[in-house]
Amino acid sequence: MIPFPVNAHRQDPYKNFKFRVYFSPSSIPVAALSKMSAIKKTTEAIEWREAGGPSVVRKMPGRTKFEPITLEGGVTHDRTFLDWANQVNSPLGDAATSPLNYRREIIVEVLNMQGNAAIEYTLHRAWPSEFQALPEMDANANAVAIQTLKLEYEGFSVRDVETPET
Repeated sequence: MIPFPVNAHRQDPYKNFKFRVYFSPSSIPVAALSKMSAIKKTTEAIEWREAGGPSVVRKMPGRTKFEPITLEGGVTHDRTFLDWANQVNSPLGDAATSPLNYRREIIVEVLNMQGNAAIEYTLHRAWPSEFQALPEMDANANAVAIQTLKLEYEGFSVRDVETPET
């Protein structure tokens, strides 16, 4: 049995520190992105027991929910996070919100050590539910200022990207 059918010569799993994130329709990766939480789905279990049957609780799948992801990036002059968050809830009032453009496809590329895309995850119908523009500031700290964007989404798909050196 080949451990990795897409790249039969590969022996190790991919590293978690080599990735890129794109907000569709842009072909430019999100600037200064340093961290992303896990892509995760959970299906609730529905328990039931047949009245005349054995005293066994049976389980079947119920609703599936997709956990929100959080993106963390250094504070820069790039306004991508802010502009998108303002499309959902504009500081200028409801008339300035953009129901047409606030949902987007998010593409997360897992990269190989050469920096080529190996696996691509697409988060469907994502929208920002929380935005932190600036962290707590501390004159005694020695750290990068990080802003965060929390995204809700309605499912994801996975695609192997065929590259010879993954």
